[in-house]
Amino acid sequence: MSEYEKARKPEDLTRLFVERASAKDADGIAALYEEDAVMAYPPGQQTIGREAIRSFWRQALPHLPRFEAESPLPTLVSGDIALTSTPPKDGAGARAQVVRRQPDGSWLRLLDQPEFLPSQPLRTGQLAPSAQFPRAEASRPPGTPLESRQSH
Repeated sequence: MSEYEKARKPEDLTRLFVERASAKDADGIAALYEEDAVMAYPPGQQTIGREAIRSFWRQALPHLPRFEAESPLPTLVSGDIALTSTPPKDGAGARAQVVRRQPDGSWLRLLDQPEFLPSQPLRTGQLAPSAQFPRAEASRPPGTPLESRQSH
């Protein structure tokens, strides 16, 4: 993996994600996550680990429009852990990430909830959100213990 700009503060992660997603750079996006990070996406699923996150974005990015920057809400920081969030422009309800300071002082995503959607019945002809994106191989249903996945 080539050397990427690192997040020097938690809020940098959102900007770096948008830049890399707009460039269709799945490797660059994956570099924003810890090795064992969990992304609650596609909706109703969890994608576990940097490699699975990379695989998901490699499959999804070619089918997605350009990402737009979103203004972050105030970040909550407690020591080496922070909670970042943004009100999305795409109507996805909200976005939130738990991030952790790394030994070199940079920040990486540990937990990523890219959208919180209110429960609403689908209208006739409307696709469920999970039908819009390919499933990453290492995704698992919610509620499955993290320890149940095979180690690398």
